[in-house]
Amino acid sequence: MANFVLQLPTSNLRNFSIHASSNGAPPGTGSQNGGPVVLELPLDKIRRPLMRTRANDPNKVQDLMDSIREIGLQVPIDVLEVDGVYYGFSGCHRYEAHQRLGLPTIRCKVRRGTKETLRHHLR
Repeated sequence: MANFVLQLPTSNLRNFSIHASSNGAPPGTGSQNGGPVVLELPLDKIRRPLMRTRANDPNKVQDLMDSIREIGLQVPIDVLEVDGVYYGFSGCHRYEAHQRLGLPTIRCKVRRGTKETLRHHLR
């Protein structure tokens, strides 16, 4: 499986759409069960439905901010894509570090899922 990173310009980002396939198939074709792909997504395009369930450790967020400033994000956050909408359930500290640094995008390992998969994550 090949991974890739899509880097976007940090200015003048008005409209954004992503089309990716883990098997090289054109958008809208192929299996819903294809492997994950790594994409750089705008923070404001990722819904965080469980963000209010616990507070992040401020020391961990600060350490990540320092690391991201120095060497960049090393491990992408996991994101579920359902019907063109991106949902983040992990990587809370990395996500907050990017927000606090004012970074417009974050590297994500995106896998496609169904509405049933989404309901399972929301339980």
